Amino acid sequence: MKSALVVDDHPITHLGAGRLLRELGYDDIHQAMNAREAMQQARDRQPGLIVLDITLPDGDGLSMIGDLLVAVPGTRILVFSMNDQTGFAARAIEAGAHGFLSKNAPPEEFRQAIRAQEAGEFYLNPKHAIALATMRAGAGADPLAQLSQRETEVLRQIGQGQSLQAIADELGVSYKTVANTSSALKKKLAVDGMNGLMRIALERGV
Repeated sequence: MKSALVVDDHPITHLGAGRLLRELGYDDIHQAMNAREAMQQARDRQPGLIVLDITLPDGDGLSMIGDLLVAVPGTRILVFSMNDQTGFAARAIEAGAHGFLSKNAPPEEFRQAIRAQEAGEFYLNPKHAIALATMRAGAGADPLAQLSQRETEVLRQIGQGQSLQAIADELGVSYKTVANTSSALKKKLAVDGMNGLMRIALERGV
């Protein structure tokens, strides 16, 4: 059974997103109109997918992402917002979301974003991906230039939303080797977690 939670304070969004999710095989769809309801529904329903708006009557959707990931381990979070600025997309990914989609996107792009979540991948439309790739303007020596070929390849695949195990399988090495490489990347690029590595990969177009 495919389950989803749609968090938005506009009934029309629930209607449209619910219809598209049902077309994609979701037969257990729940709704929340605000942050409080969202946390309660997430804990009670344990959905595999959360479609989350940024602006809610009683809170900021971005600030909820970490709590939702704790409440529902393994869930996928797609931020779905009227705020189409690249900065919001970057903040959503950095906060732990697995994708960002504008409410102005056509239905087929919504379907594409959901399929990416089901495949364990991250989703950004080309506009946001390209913009993120040009946002970062570093000074001095470029840390990316100091990466080994393997480190660059691992970073590239992290940027594509691949899991460490999937990367290990693709490269024909052990999970431990990829995990050690990701740890080295975090140190060299001065980031704390996998989302930080993905953000750099997207921003720099690795």
